[in-house]
Amino acid sequence: MKSNVGTLDRITRIFVGFAIFGICHYYHSWWGLVGILPVLTGIVRFCPAYVPFGLSTCGVKAEKPTPGSP
Repeated sequence: MKSNVGTLDRITRIFVGFAIFGICHYYHSWWGLVGILPVLTGIVRFCPAYVPFGLSTCGVKAEKPTPGSP
């Protein structure tokens, strides 16, 4: 499982997940359990919904040139 969630995306997911928990706890709603999804995807740095579309918010790593290549 290759990570496809970048740093800003990760922080946003965790923040939004806890915000959903808090709001739904305040209103005594079970919909707060939906907040588990963004928190978990933020923690493990992998979003299964990105895979079918080939999306990734991780930065692109530059390749190091090999010696002797132009």
